[in-house]
Amino acid sequence: MLITLCYLYLWVRFQKCYTTVIRGALRRLSASRGGVAFCALHETSSPPAFLTRGNKAIYFTEPQACDDLSKWTLLLGSSLISGPRVENIAFIIEATAGQKAAQSPQRLNKKVLKWSDYCLPLACSPGQPYRAVAEASLDNFSTLGVAFLEGRLQMENGLIPEKIVSVSLRESALKELFEKQRSDVGKTLQSFPACLPKGVVLSTASLCEQEVLDVLQLRRKSSLRLSAARRDSDASSAGSERRAVREQPVSESDHAADHHHMEGHHLHLSSCHECLELENSTILSVKYASVENIPDLPDDYECTGVDDDDEEVGESVSPYFSGQSRRMNVNGKPPNVLVFTGGCEERYERVRSLLAECIDTDSYIIYPLRPQQALGEPWLESALLLVLATDQPLTPQLQLRFLDYLSQGGKVLGLSSTLCPAGLRLKPREGRRDQICRLSFTKADSSEVQLSVLASGSAYEREPQEGSSSAQVELWGELSTEKKDTEEKDMVIVRVTHGEDSGEAVLCQVRLETAPDAEQVQSSAGFSELKMSNARRYEVLTEILTSLGLSCELSQVPPPSPVYLLCTQPDLKSVFVSWLRGQVDGEGVLRSMKTRLRVAWGREEQTELAEGELALHTEPPEHLSEHFSMQTYTQHLQSRRLGRTLLYTDVTPTTMDLLEGLMLKVPEDMGLIAVAARQTKGKGRGGNAWLSPLGCAMFTLHLQVEVSSRLGQRIPFLQHLAALAVVEAVRTLPGYEDIDLRLKWPNDIYYSNLMKLGGVLVNSTVMGSTFHLLVGCGFNVSNSNPTICINDLVVQQNWERGSSLEPLSSAQLIARSVTLLEQLISQFQQQGPSAVLPLYYKRWVHSNTQVRLWSEDGPEAAVVGLDDHGFLQVSSREQGTVSVQPDGNSFDMLRNLIITKHN
Repeated sequence: MLITLCYLYLWVRFQKCYTTVIRGALRRLSASRGGVAFCALHETSSPPAFLTRGNKAIYFTEPQACDDLSKWTLLLGSSLISGPRVENIAFIIEATAGQKAAQSPQRLNKKVLKWSDYCLPLACSPGQPYRAVAEASLDNFSTLGVAFLEGRLQMENGLIPEKIVSVSLRESALKELFEKQRSDVGKTLQSFPACLPKGVVLSTASLCEQEVLDVLQLRRKSSLRLSAARRDSDASSAGSERRAVREQPVSESDHAADHHHMEGHHLHLSSCHECLELENSTILSVKYASVENIPDLPDDYECTGVDDDDEEVGESVSPYFSGQSRRMNVNGKPPNVLVFTGGCEERYERVRSLLAECIDTDSYIIYPLRPQQALGEPWLESALLLVLATDQPLTPQLQLRFLDYLSQGGKVLGLSSTLCPAGLRLKPREGRRDQICRLSFTKADSSEVQLSVLASGSAYEREPQEGSSSAQVELWGELSTEKKDTEEKDMVIVRVTHGEDSGEAVLCQVRLETAPDAEQVQSSAGFSELKMSNARRYEVLTEILTSLGLSCELSQVPPPSPVYLLCTQPDLKSVFVSWLRGQVDGEGVLRSMKTRLRVAWGREEQTELAEGELALHTEPPEHLSEHFSMQTYTQHLQSRRLGRTLLYTDVTPTTMDLLEGLMLKVPEDMGLIAVAARQTKGKGRGGNAWLSPLGCAMFTLHLQVEVSSRLGQRIPFLQHLAALAVVEAVRTLPGYEDIDLRLKWPNDIYYSNLMKLGGVLVNSTVMGSTFHLLVGCGFNVSNSNPTICINDLVVQQNWERGSSLEPLSSAQLIARSVTLLEQLISQFQQQGPSAVLPLYYKRWVHSNTQVRLWSEDGPEAAVVGLDDHGFLQVSSREQGTVSVQPDGNSFDMLRNLIITKHN
């Protein structure tokens, strides 16, 4: 009993007692207009502490005034700052980034108080230190003071207050602040869309006061917690080479506009009944949304086997990712790349396709993040990268959620997005919206890339900050504009980090997500200019994605697929199969220097292939391929012999190697051609590689030419004829005559004189009196990126002329090219060069071109034409008329320079 009484005494003495003492003292101070401060215990304090507990104390002070709120941000509406406040105590609560809530066992055993539950927050100053002014009743103020002394008082952003000081608050100061920010609201509300995407449940024009508080508190949270994500070891040192934005002098006007960069600060603060109804229903719908009601995103990742020291990830993964360890990320997050487009499915598809062309899709999975999903919880931990690709203003709830993701260590790529973390603000540049501008982008190695892009109509400014700030803004890209005698530059690509932990955002206010043929491009000149920069656009995107920790290396090369024998005539197929049976060895393999083809007769199942072997099926499957239509090919092939026997494959190293071992053996009348949808080791002239993605028409054609014939005596002309055949395959189609395809010496197919979209390579072998020739050709048909393709030009002509030309297919253009090549060869054999040169000159890009020979300091010359052997003729004062052979030389279009290649 005695022990129980002792415990009871101690409880009353040290708990209830000092709580009652504090409450009584505050009542007396309120009556006498005195001041009180809860803060850390000072070693030498004057006046002495009234009451101490641990390292904290209560001091009685002289009354302190809070009259100037011009640089503060209002938290509540007029209905909550007007009217009598009987017996209320106004106070300022203060915290800094260094004081975070520690989840210690002792604290978890006590009731942690949230400060705003016991007071009425009025305004905040989100600098360093963070300060907020509020009012509370005497009882609630004493409750806050006790919780402060016991170390169990927290603020919404996870900070622990360092000081609470009572103040006298001038009524007019709040009203002036309210009037000032209400005028700002009216100016900004016009920027919000009239209707929001489905799934967004709150209108930005009727946001409740508590949501304003949440947005502002989270934004402050982002300023304190958001920090730079550590890059991979190969990129971390390079990132430091970026140009940091220098601090600019902060003017008074800058302070006045301190928080104008975020839509969450421009809010309709209303107390009308209709708005309150919407507010209440919205808060409940978001607060009680369950996981079942919010569509979850796939969590395509499972990792086990982490050792006790957490030093490395174990080998054990889910069966779905067996053998795909690259999907396992250092930070333990699933490989999900989430794309938010505000619910616009068309925009999502465009952005998804763009990302798929930049990142290793064998390592990452791209999903849409819809507005209703963004407001749910599951995606926060399952996203490796969040891509914001909508320029519509984000609602405050979405701002809140995205900043929260960022503050928790997330990585964000903003593509014309209005998201603007602490340290930045957006400024309008309406005169530049969707205008083509010149971007200067600084890469991690400090080199610069210059390219033409569409501007979004906004730019970034560094936000003036009070006190010290951990915000770091690195300038990565800027637009330049000349105005009279000055040059104005806008920050349009920035990297934002805060602190040393995690969280990183790369934000762009140029439309890197927009293709050159988008509807925003208003002219053919604009289309051409953007297409010229398209490859560099991908270079910039790849650089940014790599800096955010994604792998942009080429994915694993797909294995070769089976080769199928196709013929336009049944009798040709019978002859070829009979010939094939006589060529294979006892194991059923057709061997050559470059390839080994294991033949599967009829529809028999494919046997196991040895290393380096390809399967050749003499009977195609019922559904050949989605990338090639034999029916379309047969319909458009009008040749007598060429291209009649076809070997088709979806994936092969090169079509040239596929035929090289056969060309000396196969009968001449077979008209053999190899076609592939994709090559993994495509070859170009001079040993160069030829990129061969899907959408590129690729074939190798076998033909024989007698050495004594007109073409046999001038065999370099063959590459010119083949390139001309491709151009004419498009330009002789009704309606497509003005598609601007041209020829560049010696073997290139060009869009106007601007960009290459195809080329020709001829390999020849002389056997007796016959040239055995393989004409390899590749040209872009439907692969728009990263350069240009024929269907881009079709779309552009439709837009300019209001026509409705259909896109062309690879099968159609390969068949037409082979047909026209056979006709051009026939004309050449009958009449010589004069039969084809007029048409060739009509399509080439070199007429009246002035060039320099061999180097930029070499002699000037004028292009004359082709000589009798197909070599380029130029005329100069120093050397007269000379012929330039294609072997070892090429034409540099950008510099009008004929240069010698060094292998």
